[in-house]
Amino acid sequence: KEYRKKGLNKDEVNIRDFRSECRDFAKKWISEQKKSFIRLFVLADWKKPYLTMDYKSEATILREFTKFFLDGSLYRGSKPVMWSPVEKTALAEAEIEYKNIVSKSIYVSFEIIESDNKELINTNVVIWTTTPWTIPGNKAVAFGFDITYVLFKVQYIEENNNNINKKYIVAKRLLENLLNSWNIKKFTIIKEFKGETLERSISLHPLNKKGYDYKVPLIAGDFVEDNEGTGFVHIAPSYGEDDFNLAQKYDIDIKDIIDDSGLYIKGTPLFEGTHVFKADDSVIKYLQSQESLVGIREYTHSYPHSWRSKKPVIYRTTAQWFISMDKNNLRDKALRGIENTNWIPSLSKNRIKKMVNDRPDWCVSRQRAWGVPLTIFINKKTGEPLRDKNIMEKIIFDVEENGSDVWLSSDVTKYLGEDRDAQDFEIIRDILDVWFDSGSTHAFVLENNLKWPADLYLEGTDQHRGFFQSSLLASCGTRGKPPYKSVLTHGFVLDGNGRKMSKSLGNVIKPEDILKKSGADILRLWIATTDYTEDMRIGDEILSNLNDYYRKIRNCFRFILGNIGNTEKKDCLVFKDLTEIDKYILAKITELDKLRKVAIKSHTYHNFYKALFEFCSVDLSSFYFDISKDTLYCDSKRSLQRNSICTVLYYLYDILTSWFAPVLSHTMEETWKEYKTENLQSVHLKLTASIPKEWENNDLLKKWEKIRQVRKIINTAIESTRSKKIIGSSLETEAYMYLNDASLNNIIKSINMKKISIISKFVLLDNNENTVTDYVHQNNNESEGYNIYIKKTKYIKCPRCWQFAEEINTDGELCTRCKETLRLRKDA
Repeated sequence: KEYRKKGLNKDEVNIRDFRSECRDFAKKWISEQKKSFIRLFVLADWKKPYLTMDYKSEATILREFTKFFLDGSLYRGSKPVMWSPVEKTALAEAEIEYKNIVSKSIYVSFEIIESDNKELINTNVVIWTTTPWTIPGNKAVAFGFDITYVLFKVQYIEENNNNINKKYIVAKRLLENLLNSWNIKKFTIIKEFKGETLERSISLHPLNKKGYDYKVPLIAGDFVEDNEGTGFVHIAPSYGEDDFNLAQKYDIDIKDIIDDSGLYIKGTPLFEGTHVFKADDSVIKYLQSQESLVGIREYTHSYPHSWRSKKPVIYRTTAQWFISMDKNNLRDKALRGIENTNWIPSLSKNRIKKMVNDRPDWCVSRQRAWGVPLTIFINKKTGEPLRDKNIMEKIIFDVEENGSDVWLSSDVTKYLGEDRDAQDFEIIRDILDVWFDSGSTHAFVLENNLKWPADLYLEGTDQHRGFFQSSLLASCGTRGKPPYKSVLTHGFVLDGNGRKMSKSLGNVIKPEDILKKSGADILRLWIATTDYTEDMRIGDEILSNLNDYYRKIRNCFRFILGNIGNTEKKDCLVFKDLTEIDKYILAKITELDKLRKVAIKSHTYHNFYKALFEFCSVDLSSFYFDISKDTLYCDSKRSLQRNSICTVLYYLYDILTSWFAPVLSHTMEETWKEYKTENLQSVHLKLTASIPKEWENNDLLKKWEKIRQVRKIINTAIESTRSKKIIGSSLETEAYMYLNDASLNNIIKSINMKKISIISKFVLLDNNENTVTDYVHQNNNESEGYNIYIKKTKYIKCPRCWQFAEEINTDGELCTRCKETLRLRKDA
């Protein structure tokens, strides 16, 4: 604030002195405080410069810039750039955010005073603009060569004004809307004509009586359309990209009348010293006084703002430094690089390809008092930059030793040497765009410490315009190819209703709140199962579902740990001795492993972890575990079937802990402490086991999918009887089923469907005749080719295994299997 009071700008302030004063003040301020300050964040170390980048990194950025500078890719030019009047600097597109604003849009008439078509003289073309402040910068009016225009005369306006009997020209397609907007009730159409008729016509500036007494040519513009506005575009070459390019094409004088702060410069008629964002009302007032204002309407539209200051920006033509996209085939190199890069998702490739193909030259200069400087000397006589490799190397060496401040705060004419007169050179004090800094990170991160190019660059979808593109251009310009092999882009996190999180809406969900309520593993599970290629929603309902997912996964491991006992790998049966259902589960593991490898390679982790959750919840908990409980709980420990299941449980545990460990890190570590398949301190030190080739069996997978479909039909029929409270447990059920499919009949005959369906009896009927009596439910589905009858069993329940067995004659009697199991236990 003291420096501002003195009226000093950045060029007059010695940066090191400024920092020193700040530090002295901070020391004094801290000493005066009653509280005990251990350290102040901004001024943590008095000896180090305030918020400086690593000197070697600064030198590397400067070295990358020098390559562009010396090969002739860098040039100085005047082009419209996004300019922040608040920050007094040019901004890159990546530093811009768009917000809806309401502007006073105006319709302004330009009187034609010269034309090849005499009928057009003293008529008025009408333009429409949402930025009235640009009218003082007008130099031309653009029309569409092939647009149909209409010349009409105003006879009556509802609000009486001076525009009656004037003749106006607008696009025919827009006439009706414009008449309504201007409250014109009576008019006469004089003629229609194509835009080419307007060639070589000259008009007056709408403020010609107020100091803008120069002629305004009408010129053809390819960008002029007749879907909005009037069919004419007012051209202010210094304040719009299309305007600038068209003015250059027609050799029209381009003059900037706005200074760095957004004020009209000295000598600007009517508006000298006025800020552009406060000029609209004045412009409108003067247009009205000269009878050039045809209409006003409020217009809501998206307008660029600086993402730092949150203030609106303007297009402004200033002297900047650009890297040519075409001088050394940078555009072609970048487009080839895009083709040779793996883009995830693949659609993002088209997005960045279009951006690079259509982008203008890269503006790499900014007007700030910090950052890596453009270390350039300009010869005052020739106006050309001094491209001297030896000088640049001296500067880079000094920056590496002392930081980039050597350019901003010391006498840099020392680098010129004794052979050159310092008075002959202008010193550039601009800094490099921070996107050039970010684009150069590959040079000092990868080449100094890692492998170049990177395997993967990862960022949000907005970085196709930012980090991904700056890295692409910086690398292709110096090395001929991108600094990455793959690029992954992700969406943004929204609330549960799909809205952007905002403090004003009160819908911000903080990660730390989720951690306190549900734990880190729940948050990690959400990330792992969410498709990041689109915007991602998170809210209470979503988190509640995730808690259910997590609970099912945890219960899955509890079941395994509760039944695996002391099983070790040496206790496991060989694959050929496993039962068919156990081999089926291992075949499912093989399929998941294939999906896992694809997911890792393509970074589609959500596909794998969703499938893994479904495997745990459906294939294991609801199917395999449910069927296995009877064998695990009631069979003898010597039972081949029981040992077969324990073998599968061992392999499931060994594999699933590794697969879940990257996501459910804490849960898997907790699980690992209960039981370790290897002598390792942590599950995170465990390598994922390779899947044996013999587990793979596509035929078995197809067979058991059909078996499970039949099981689902039986379960659905049982549930119908349960809902009517006819049957309680599924073990009370007998199922009689007809299948109109010979191959499916053979499959069902080959397995124990009674055990698979967890019922007391299963009978496969030979025909579809109604031979079943005393059934409590029937479902005859001819289209699906089955007929099923459900009966309540009359067998007696075994008190040990709870199975209803035909051989039991009295209550309390054990079934044959339980008798044999107890006998073996007694013998043991």
